Amino acid sequence: MTKLVLGMIQLMVGTDKAANLAAAQKAVAKAVEKGAQLVSLPECFNSPYATDKFREYSETIPADADSINPDEHPSTAMLCDMAKKHGIYLIGGSIPERDASDKIFNTCIVVSPEGKIITKHRKVHLFDIDIPGGITFKESDTLTGGDQITTFDTPYGKVGVGICYDMRFAELAQVMRQDGCNLLVYPGAFNTTTGPLHWELLQRGRAVDNQVFVATASPARNPESKYQAWGHSSIVDPWGKVLATTEHDEDIVVAEIDLDKVTEIRRNIPISLQTRTDIYNPVSKK
Repeated sequence: MTKLVLGMIQLMVGTDKAANLAAAQKAVAKAVEKGAQLVSLPECFNSPYATDKFREYSETIPADADSINPDEHPSTAMLCDMAKKHGIYLIGGSIPERDASDKIFNTCIVVSPEGKIITKHRKVHLFDIDIPGGITFKESDTLTGGDQITTFDTPYGKVGVGICYDMRFAELAQVMRQDGCNLLVYPGAFNTTTGPLHWELLQRGRAVDNQVFVATASPARNPESKYQAWGHSSIVDPWGKVLATTEHDEDIVVAEIDLDKVTEIRRNIPISLQTRTDIYNPVSKK
């Protein structure tokens, strides 16, 4: 199997957690109606994207689906139920996760078509920026960064997962490609300052650099939110072509990808065989 239909959900996220989860359920069902076999929700799909809200909306995430308590783990329960009900791979965007030591992480779980938790990615690179006249945001005020690279196997090929700011770091994508990934998925919430110039550019850059498909799922822009998401969820092929995208309102971006194209492009332009690792070490000071 090399052909796979992706569904990237651009969801409006508000302050009512239960309403956010209900909206996510409906959106997943709509993505499946459109033929999606692998679906992703956006970053912070159950919570406002705000450092002063992450702890309030946080949940623990059980080690496996058999340990789920719907009262304690409502977001994880919903994700596992939806994946099993629809028989899809479900990348759970991200939620604020509270661990046993009371640290808060920005975390994505991936669920199999059987409703089992396959893996968990904690956002590695925290979004700490200060652009005068633009935006100041510091995730590290509340969040702790993850320390692992996250990939998982499917019958279609290996998939890598990053969250938003992770996409800016080419090294992370390179390692996932070296691990055998032919698709990288980034739930992300770029903003209206960085999004216009960098969101699509980074997706196409990661796709071309690593000769992989790249897919992103953003929250829809909520005019009542302090943080204004850029939206424009997209699917990009290894040649850097945008196969499908949208604007900033709620939507579901769907495209069929053929993972044989990864093999073809890597054969036609064999950069992995031409890499000069012997000269890439930092230049020593003389």
